[in-house]
Amino acid sequence: MAAYLVGNITVTDPVRYEEYRARVPSVIAQYGGRYLVRGGAVHGLEGQPGWDRCVILEFDSLDAARRFYDSPEYAPLLKLRGEVSVSHIAFVEGFA
Repeated sequence: MAAYLVGNITVTDPVRYEEYRARVPSVIAQYGGRYLVRGGAVHGLEGQPGWDRCVILEFDSLDAARRFYDSPEYAPLLKLRGEVSVSHIAFVEGFA
């Protein structure tokens, strides 16, 4: 069953965040992930969700998503993202 990594990211250092944006797609692809949403305008309809930069990645399974997130290739990028943004990230299981 497909699984999704959903993120709400507030960029605090746009210059250094560009390095993360440039380097992360190849690692995502290496683990079978693909972008469904990458930035773009968020148009709130109800409540105040506080969305800034929305990212949604799709993986074939929750295990595949975890392998990406915990991978040695992603580790330095995860560290970089932590230094240049405030992020709220979750795995969401798909609907079968």
